[in-house]
Amino acid sequence: MLLRAALLACLLPAAALAETHEVRMLNRNATGPMPFEPDYLVVQPGDTVRFIAADPGHNAATIAGMIPESGEKFVGKIDEEIEVTLDAEGIWGVKCSPHFTMGMVMLIQVGDRPATEADLPDDLPPAARQRMLEILERRKAD
Repeated sequence: MLLRAALLACLLPAAALAETHEVRMLNRNATGPMPFEPDYLVVQPGDTVRFIAADPGHNAATIAGMIPESGEKFVGKIDEEIEVTLDAEGIWGVKCSPHFTMGMVMLIQVGDRPATEADLPDDLPPAARQRMLEILERRKAD
């Protein structure tokens, strides 16, 4: 029986083993105004991330210069849920387009390498950079 289950698991396509993770786009939470919740997500290649517009006026979009080389950018519509499957390993920066300059950003780690300050581009708006540094600090403390 155990051998049969192991054989079946080997035959399943990788997509069948992929997970879906949910991220809520909010006006406020314990970390302050305009957050993604969670604001740091660890996923495996092939996993899907569902961005949920829990509060009005938000979207999810990749940040230019903050996606892996083989990754594809995405841009969701305001007030609409978007699902993206992330196949490219690396660090993905995500923003809410209307609230980017207010620091509404998050990081997604695809694979095993955690994000570091070196992953942050120099041209981030100041509030976005500050929020990402806070995210990285909280991550270190965990």
